[in-house]
Amino acid sequence: MSLDELIAKCIKKDSKAQEQLYTRYANTLFSVSLKYARNYTEAEDILQDGFITIFEKITQFKHKGSFEGWLKRIVINTALQRYRKQRVFNIVNEELIEQEDVIVDEEDVSLQFLLKIVQELPDRYRLVFNLYALDGYSHKEIATMLEISEGTSKSNLARARMILKQKVESFQTESKTS
Repeated sequence: MSLDELIAKCIKKDSKAQEQLYTRYANTLFSVSLKYARNYTEAEDILQDGFITIFEKITQFKHKGSFEGWLKRIVINTALQRYRKQRVFNIVNEELIEQEDVIVDEEDVSLQFLLKIVQELPDRYRLVFNLYALDGYSHKEIATMLEISEGTSKSNLARARMILKQKVESFQTESKTS
């Protein structure tokens, strides 16, 4: 079944088509939700909530641009809504911190370790880091999405990079001494 046919059937709330859409995109969208979640269970919740929204709003897809990109934006927004409700962005200090470069020896540090340390970041740092570094949003866009100032976005990104740098350096030092 073509993507256009699948979308048309999902608009008509055809449960078999919804299941097929879920099967086709669940892995891709789960990896998106995993980037924004604190852990695997939370990522599953974000994915589930994201698919509920997708099925509710599928009529709003205008066939302009990538359908997969539209799906990813919904999952990202689902994750962001979860944290907005928890008010993780009430930050008083917006001073900028010098940008930290993180140099990773790819032989020593696995992708799973990197994902784990990103997930361990405080919510406000993790979300800004993912939006900026992994998904390519500008600080202006992030500020709008998260209802924070651009300065807060920049500050949170700098702090996230600093924390990640410390964790990677600590891990690399430990692995060289063991």
